[in-house]
Amino acid sequence: MKFTYTFGAALVAALLATACGKKEEAAPVAATPAPAAAPAPAKTAVEVLHYWTSGGEAKSAAELKGMLEAKGYEWKDFAVAGGGGENAMTVLKSRAVSGNPPTAAQVKGPAIQEWAKEGMLANIDNVAGAEKWDELLPKVVADVMKADGHYVAAPVNVHRVNWMWANPEVLKKAGVAGMPKTWDEFFVAADKIKKSGNIALAHGGQNWQDFTVFESVVLGVGGAEFYDKALVKLDPAALTSPTMTKAVTTFRKLKGYVDDASSGRDWNMTTAMVIQGKAGFQFMGDWAKGEFTAAGQKPGEGFLCAAAPGTANAYTFNVDSFIMFKLKDEAAQKGQADLASAILSPEFQEVFNQNKGSIPVRLGHDMSKFDDCAKLSAADFVATAKAGGLVPSVAHGMAVSPAAEGAIKDAVSQFWNDDKISVADGVKNIAKAAATK
Repeated sequence: MKFTYTFGAALVAALLATACGKKEEAAPVAATPAPAAAPAPAKTAVEVLHYWTSGGEAKSAAELKGMLEAKGYEWKDFAVAGGGGENAMTVLKSRAVSGNPPTAAQVKGPAIQEWAKEGMLANIDNVAGAEKWDELLPKVVADVMKADGHYVAAPVNVHRVNWMWANPEVLKKAGVAGMPKTWDEFFVAADKIKKSGNIALAHGGQNWQDFTVFESVVLGVGGAEFYDKALVKLDPAALTSPTMTKAVTTFRKLKGYVDDASSGRDWNMTTAMVIQGKAGFQFMGDWAKGEFTAAGQKPGEGFLCAAAPGTANAYTFNVDSFIMFKLKDEAAQKGQADLASAILSPEFQEVFNQNKGSIPVRLGHDMSKFDDCAKLSAADFVATAKAGGLVPSVAHGMAVSPAAEGAIKDAVSQFWNDDKISVADGVKNIAKAAATK
């Protein structure tokens, strides 16, 4: 408006000067500027809510960002740190309730179906069908990504939870020949390490860490079928069976090999005890491997990895994934499809999982660039998927409702922390907690 008014005033003044016969030359009219170049079309924004904020995780998120930007999208990073994802879920719920959900959000396990029941998730069968996800993914994983038979989430990786880590020098000092394959062998090895002056079992006393150990004990004592009945299907008969009593008894025995300062200790500080040669063993998911590698250690040399006792033929999985929200804009919908495609691409699967310590979720992925622990994990992932030993981790939000999971975790931790609770009462309390809706 300002340009139009100024130009018009100058033109009127020039005409008046000519009409009045003034001898002075009229002031020259300003030249019309060349039209400005048309602005470049705005890039479609892809807003991604996640809680990958640690070093390796942030590096991996940056890889995904680069892939989307290379396709012409504007990546809007919505990272929420802290709480193992709880903080991110609080923020996500606030955004969704206000009618302003992000393009995609990091959500896993039964929570995916809970969001789908609210009618908020987009159907991404178009990309899943075109790229044959049903063939790329184990059925047990694919089912978690679906709601009413339709894909609504894209899986990123696979963490194996039932790992046992060890310091080879601590084992050698104690006269332990190798990684124990049964719980009886574990207790023999633990007694030797304790006698040698080291802590046998590094453990951080937090409820999710307690349950990470507990579910490996249940899996090792009862097998995959029993684990599924008791901890996934929450079958009352299985939860109160002699097999569960044996598992709870074994879990109680483990406490005798943990140091007194374990209460409240973070998992990575617990892993540091093994790295530093203060403790022999730790039961933790494969994210612990990142701590060993960050310390410059290599599998088979600085540290050892094996399935928890009795679980070599089973695999508790924890899968990170992204749900896609319903969006009206067609360009945004295409962005979701491209994001899902990028997540399952072999290129991203390789880079991300090497940084994260996990393995690709794609069956048959080339593992030549991965370390020996990852190769073992990948081989067992495929084998257990075929044999029926692939089961979801309850401790890490893959199996039951958040309410039931929280109640069971609390019951297990109460039993772990209070020696006055008998095994019989511990079994009863866990079964009662499993009935929480």
